[in-house]
Amino acid sequence: MISEPYLFFAEVSLDISRGKFQSGIDKLDQFADEFSDSYLFHLLYAQALKGLGYNLLASQYLRKCCTIAPANQIAWKELIELQASPKSEEPQPLSPMFDPVTDELEKLTAALMKFEPLLTSENADPTSIFEQKQPFSDDTAIAVPTESLANLFTAQGAYKKAIKIYTLLIHLKPQNAEIYQQEIDSLLNLL
Repeated sequence: MISEPYLFFAEVSLDISRGKFQSGIDKLDQFADEFSDSYLFHLLYAQALKGLGYNLLASQYLRKCCTIAPANQIAWKELIELQASPKSEEPQPLSPMFDPVTDELEKLTAALMKFEPLLTSENADPTSIFEQKQPFSDDTAIAVPTESLANLFTAQGAYKKAIKIYTLLIHLKPQNAEIYQQEIDSLLNLL
């Protein structure tokens, strides 16, 4: 079992960004059972497969990502790009009439139409200063990762949290992946 999965995913992401796709797959294969429901695991696996030219298999992993986290647009975007790319030599078992992205969107739309949010009332009691100043663990999910938050964690010496933010940012802003990867590398040296 991996004690710090975000460091593991950062390492695999680094391999993929450097074009070492098979190395990334080999590392991910070791922990496939442990991360069977992980969005990031499936996204990295799909990117590595895509890098090796296995677009059909990569699209299956991207579909799994879309099922795990339907609101996250990264996998949807990559899946659409794969669908729009020229077809490779791989056999395509899906009929041309079936569009998996459209099918998934229709299922999501039907589910959202049935969704009724819970009605809650606001509480007049503000959060105490003591409670606001309590640190959160390294495993806590961060809803909105930003560069400012990563810089804040770095300044505070919370390097693991900063690495986690940069890893998430690589997938949210792939155009800045090289910059974020350099930040991760420098933070890994500080650990």
